[in-house]
Amino acid sequence: ARPDRAVTELISLFSGQWRNGLLPHIVYHRETSTYFPNAAFWGTEVSPEAPQAPRTSGIVQPPVHASAAYHVYREHPDRDAARDFARALFPKLRAWHAYLYRERDPEGSGLVYIRHPWESGEDNSPLWDPILRTLHPAPEEIPPYRRKDLDYVERGERPTVSDYDRYVYLIGLFHRLKYDETAIREACPFRVQDVLFNSLLIQADRDLALLAREIGEPADLFDDRVDAAVQAMNEKLWDEDHGIYLDYDLVGNRRLDVHAASGFTPLYAGVADSTRAERIREYLNTFSFCPIGEACYAVPSFDRRSPGYSPSRYWRGPVWMNINWILYRGMRRYGYDAYAEWIRHSMLDLVSRSGFYEYFDPETGKGHGSRNFSWTAAMILDLIAEERVCSICVPG
Repeated sequence: ARPDRAVTELISLFSGQWRNGLLPHIVYHRETSTYFPNAAFWGTEVSPEAPQAPRTSGIVQPPVHASAAYHVYREHPDRDAARDFARALFPKLRAWHAYLYRERDPEGSGLVYIRHPWESGEDNSPLWDPILRTLHPAPEEIPPYRRKDLDYVERGERPTVSDYDRYVYLIGLFHRLKYDETAIREACPFRVQDVLFNSLLIQADRDLALLAREIGEPADLFDDRVDAAVQAMNEKLWDEDHGIYLDYDLVGNRRLDVHAASGFTPLYAGVADSTRAERIREYLNTFSFCPIGEACYAVPSFDRRSPGYSPSRYWRGPVWMNINWILYRGMRRYGYDAYAEWIRHSMLDLVSRSGFYEYFDPETGKGHGSRNFSWTAAMILDLIAEERVCSICVPG
């Protein structure tokens, strides 16, 4: 256990926070030509909100930071150092969440939106197909680029050229609009209230409230936002016909009827009542995902019965450890210990058989993508440590 390393990681990430509270998903410690997109491609210096140093990306990713910070605070053996860390990071976490609710939910619906598929963390998920198919950018609207992922991963495991053109088109749009949130909101063809993103934000607000109370800061605002978000998610995103939560396309004014494993992640944040939780458990325990005892590795990222399912292409079917960890925690939260243990056993078995890959074939267990992937290792270490650190078995 190295709590000092955890503290350094979080403090370092927030060194790139924008003046408006946006927390970028990449903070560059140096310019590089070996990674795409690099800092120059984002060109965030056009925004008066972005820091000139360090250079950063211009999008966000799921807001897990308050949950991570609260866990570090709670488990840190040096209580004085833990309190100093919490007091230093709390204002930055508060500003980060405030940005999301101010700029990504200006109508006060209770649900925030993402404006790029990468912001979901599920880059080429079939979730985005109904929207991306409607985008037909002109060639001059797609900035020139060269992908780097295909230098080390097989083409058949990664997003298509067509998908990448659209990802890059959106980045170019944000740059042309100088990363102005109001202008982006009016022009961006991709604005989605994402189940996974909002589930993680709900839990993060729960944890931010706990952290606030620990250091004597007001917490009622975070509690109120949780209540509003839970209500909005159950009213707007729950699909009663199938027993899953669905993303909502704000531009097309429609729910996206695409069944990904992320549609079950509200369990992690305690969003579902007992009836909805049971519907989720029943759906997960089918061939569409992975029934207990069947010859599969829980849980594939996409419904195996759906057209377009692929056991080896990035987010179109493979098992991802982060999603499985979230589902595992959600199952534990609701007392579905048998299914939770099935997920846990599958995660450990995959790594034991194949190594610490980025993602895995749910049918064969073969590893795909990058090798020695850090968050795969992190999830496995957490599962191994669970018996010793049982306080993290259920989210706060």
